Formats: sequence, structure tokens, C-alpha cells
Amino acid sequence: MTAGEDALLDHLGTGCTTVCRAWAVTRMDGVVLGFTDHDRDLAFEGVAFRAGTGLSARALQQTTGLSVDNSEAAGALSSAAVTEDDIIAGRYDGAEVRAWLVNWRDVTQRLLQFRGSLGEIVRAGGMFRAELRGLTEALNRLQGRAYQRDCAAILGGRQCGVDLSDPSYHWEGPVQEIAEHRLFTFEGAGSYPANHFEKGRFKVMSGEAVGLVGLIKSDQRLAGGRVVELWQQIGPAIASGDLVRLEAGCDRAAATCRSKFNNFINFRGFPHVPGEDWLISYPVSSGRNDGGSLRS
Repeated sequence: MTAGEDALLDHLGTGCTTVCRAWAVTRMDGVVLGFTDHDRDLAFEGVAFRAGTGLSARALQQTTGLSVDNSEAAGALSSAAVTEDDIIAGRYDGAEVRAWLVNWRDVTQRLLQFRGSLGEIVRAGGMFRAELRGLTEALNRLQGRAYQRDCAAILGGRQCGVDLSDPSYHWEGPVQEIAEHRLFTFEGAGSYPANHFEKGRFKVMSGEAVGLVGLIKSDQRLAGGRVVELWQQIGPAIASGDLVRLEAGCDRAAATCRSKFNNFINFRGFPHVPGEDWLISYPVSSGRNDGGSLRS
């Protein structure tokens, strides 16, 4: 144990304590937010822990072995702390969480009680409730490859190998018109084939929603431009003139990998795996019943 942890245990042993809880949330974009249930702000480890943010946490459940430590945090949605737009935008998805028990009279006396990540976040009535998952949660993730017809690689990832910085596979430009927060009209992107960006990524490069990513539902080509529709809005409003990057989409089919990306050598699927129709097939008089391959 560290000197600070030993000092805190000695303080707890006195029976007259001045302790509180503090949480640090590190989002995937690098933003660090600090909260405390004390009535005054605290600061340590380079983080300012703000009081009066309305955040509280339930008791932490910890066990020995490989069971997942878990808890739950609840708080108010406000512009000063956690906003609804940021939650909708996914900026808190998978964020790292650290929680301390700390002596607010001497913050060097503290004990790190929890380290993990944010799980499911539910919001309603101006409040949010977030599940806290311990480090052993990662042991519950499925590992290995799935034998399926479609490719299992992520377009542009290490296993895929496609270079999305190639101008053939992306376009950057300002938004011209917006409708329903999901339909975006662009000029100057008409040279790409129809549906070229369908199933691709919509990355915001400037403006209030900078850094957010949406998934493209449809991509319609117009004269000198195109209209892109997202599956859902991505949080903070995107304004006309904001710079956006459109990345080519992939339906994970072998034919697409070969013709659109010329990358069949890296295809990570099994296109010849029999489907369910073969499992329930039966011989017919008009077919070939010689025991040979069902593929022509």
C-alpha cells in the first residue's frame, strides 16, 4: 500500500472521519471530468473534482476472484457537467472511470476503490443513470473468429488493409443543406458512383459536433453533388458550412471486396460456407442427384 492509503486507513481508525468520494471520468476524446459528493471542490492527480454537480454513486460491489465489480452512478443533466447532447453523441461510451475515498481535509490521504468503464447509460426527466463496470468486464468478451459468409474485418482496419486516406475512398467538404438532423446535401461530391458511401462513416471535422461519427444509411447521387442520410442523428446540431468527411461503405460481401476495393486477398469471410437453405434441402426429380457438389 502507498503512504497515502496507509494514512487514510489510520484516519478511518480514529472513528472521527472527514472523508468523501471523488470520481474522475476520462472520455474517449481525452476530456477529463471530476466529480465529488463533498460540498467543496477538490483537486489531486491533476484533476479538479467539482462539487454541486448532482452526481452520486451507489455502494460498490466487489468480490474476490474474476467476478465483475460493479456499481451505478446517477446525476443531473446540466451544461456545467454531463449534457444530454454529449450522451446522445456517444462521448461517454466506454469512458474510463476511477473512484476514490478521500480525506477532504488532506487529499493526499486517499484510496482508489474502483477503476473501470461506463456501461449502459439511461437518461430520463433531466437525469441520467450510468452503469459502472470493473476491469474484469473485458474477460466476458467473446474471442475468436466466426465462420460466416460476410467479412469480419473492419474497413480500413489492420486486418482489412484498405487505406481510407486514398481519395478514391473518402471525400471532405462543407455541408450545404440539412433536413431532420439526418439528411445532408453536399456539392462537389458527384464524381463518386451512386451508393459509394452507403454503409460508410460520416465524420464531423469542424463545428460544435467535431469528432463525432455517424453511420450512413443511404447515399444518393445528384447533379454535381449528393444527399446522405444517417441512421440516426449524432447529438449536437451540425450547421451548414461545417466540414464533414464521408468514407466509403462496405457491405462485407466478397464481390464488393473484389470489385470496389480490389482487396480480396485480405477478405476475412468464408463465402462458400453452406447456408441454411442447404440444411433443409431435399432431392427432387428435376435436379441432379449423383451425390456430387451442389455448386455448379
